[in-house]
Amino acid sequence: MDQKTVSPARRWNYWLGGKDHFQVDRDSGDRIAQAYPAVRTAARQGRAFHNRAIRFLAGEAGIRQFLDIGTGLPAPDNTHEVAQSIAPDSRVVYADNDPMVLAHARALMSAGTTTFVRGDLNEPGAILADDDLRKTLDLTQPVGILLIAVLHFIPDDDKARAVVSELLDAAPPGSYLVATNSTKDFVPPHVAAVYDQMLAAGHVDAWPRDKDTFGRFFSGLELIDPGIVALSDWRPDNEERPSAAEVSMYGAVGRK
Repeated sequence: MDQKTVSPARRWNYWLGGKDHFQVDRDSGDRIAQAYPAVRTAARQGRAFHNRAIRFLAGEAGIRQFLDIGTGLPAPDNTHEVAQSIAPDSRVVYADNDPMVLAHARALMSAGTTTFVRGDLNEPGAILADDDLRKTLDLTQPVGILLIAVLHFIPDDDKARAVVSELLDAAPPGSYLVATNSTKDFVPPHVAAVYDQMLAAGHVDAWPRDKDTFGRFFSGLELIDPGIVALSDWRPDNEERPSAAEVSMYGAVGRK
């Protein structure tokens, strides 16, 4: 297992207070946190948004199939746990390209209802064609496609939109897209400038997008209220929540 290359999944685990990370991930996480101290808040809010979106899909929307790409390391309230707590017959496929995620994910697999495939978001066709995915999901029926904190690792906007389009093209009407992306829209110029410098130096690898650019991922979809907002503002559980600047990540849910 590569302990010298930063893993976004392990770094995210570090920010969430987990134990599945190496020194290289901690160093990267600390550099980012030094420039943007609220990043740990953003990580926690990303998980909370994920849970609220899954509860909406499995509950109000009646979705029973989920494809979670870039799932990251297991943490409390994984997709299958949240979905199956509402609808026990929910079926979930996780996809990630990190070997450590694969090693941990094996423990979560449940024959027929939950499985894991090794795949890269940059190659959605290979994920969709995987035999284990096809055994678990029926792509003639609606599916919830989850792209949580992963699209910003594809720097090219056209490439990222093509990936999303390919995934949506494989899903029937009634399917949903749940996606997030980091943004500089809410932070003051000096903070944005520091982030740009770190991005240019290769010290961060998440490419922020403004609201209009992020919104193009949902072209042709019906946006679910409240639309494209900061993660903390998407159907919050309570009124006390971080500001948009503390989260600095957009989230939205759209119906095909």
